[in-house]
Amino acid sequence: MKTTFERLAARQPQLFSAADIRVPAAQLQAMAERVGAIESVLALPAFRAEALAGAPEIARVPTAARGVFMGYDFHLTVDGPKLIEINTNAGGGLLNVYLLAAHGRADDGARVIAELLAMFREEWRLVRGDAPLRKIVIVDREPAGQFLAPEFELFRDLFAANGIAAAIADPADLQRAGDRLLHDGQPVDLIYNRLTDFYLDAAVDRDIREVFAAGGVVLTPHPAAHATHADKRHLTTLSDPQKLADLAVDRNTQQILLAAVPRTVAVDPADAENLWAGRKHWFFKPPAGFGSRAAYRGDKLTRRVFDEILAGDYLAQEIAPPSEHEILVAGQPQTMKADFRCYVYDGRIQLVAARLYQGQTTNFRTPGGGFAPVFAA
Repeated sequence: MKTTFERLAARQPQLFSAADIRVPAAQLQAMAERVGAIESVLALPAFRAEALAGAPEIARVPTAARGVFMGYDFHLTVDGPKLIEINTNAGGGLLNVYLLAAHGRADDGARVIAELLAMFREEWRLVRGDAPLRKIVIVDREPAGQFLAPEFELFRDLFAANGIAAAIADPADLQRAGDRLLHDGQPVDLIYNRLTDFYLDAAVDRDIREVFAAGGVVLTPHPAAHATHADKRHLTTLSDPQKLADLAVDRNTQQILLAAVPRTVAVDPADAENLWAGRKHWFFKPPAGFGSRAAYRGDKLTRRVFDEILAGDYLAQEIAPPSEHEILVAGQPQTMKADFRCYVYDGRIQLVAARLYQGQTTNFRTPGGGFAPVFAA
């Protein structure tokens, strides 16, 4: 009988690489140190107040939940790990647990699964105390058609196996009953939010938005987590010594951050000629983007696209090239680029996974590429 991983790999082979990636333990420790330093700044009252003041009103709805699956994405360089971005609903965590088991690390996989389940229970406890958690709904737009749909099924089965009723749903599948949401006639206690409508602006997400604002459902991750962590404009603060000093960040933390976060600036049309002349050193991305959408390497830009960037709301981040790793694909050596995703909860790394690819950005299209487990060398 095929294992869960074997069934998933057969269903969507582009998700998984057959390789594993070995990195020096010092690099793994450096990622943990840098995550801790970043989290310490993002938690500062002055930083949070400014981030929330500039965010939509829904982000200022108070909630004790921290937000599951914070994703810190790094490139490994000769100068140590460089943070590329932070995401609030980073996908692939549970898929990578099964990948660990497939590489002979079943005990590690079981430990992480227990941590992930405890994380969801903790999100519930922070908001609802000792009340029983009866039903979780995993919500995304047209979930069956999503690239990571297999992971939704794994989460549903994990929750159900641990005594929590679970379902996968489109926002339109939820019904509002006063200040509660129902799914198949049953109250929804907690929504595991996989939507990329981070502030629940779309009409189809309005009921979730209003019930969450009324305190009728626990939502994780939630709009405040996106506002305080995943807005890419924060990279300008984390890479600017003056802004860090203004926040009274201690010198040691400043040094860690300035080594960790490539310099990032807001694109100013007044500086267009300098940006164009130095474009090969910059990666251009929108503040609210995700999944490399509308993001461009400067050395690949046409003048037409650059003019669109100038007219839009863009950031320029110094390029920190990804590390390259030689792996075997169908018995032949291939060189793959890698980025490294740290799955983080409450400031602590739960799991590190690599995404292997060729080309400009992570794409899950390269034969032999996809998620790969990361082990200390």
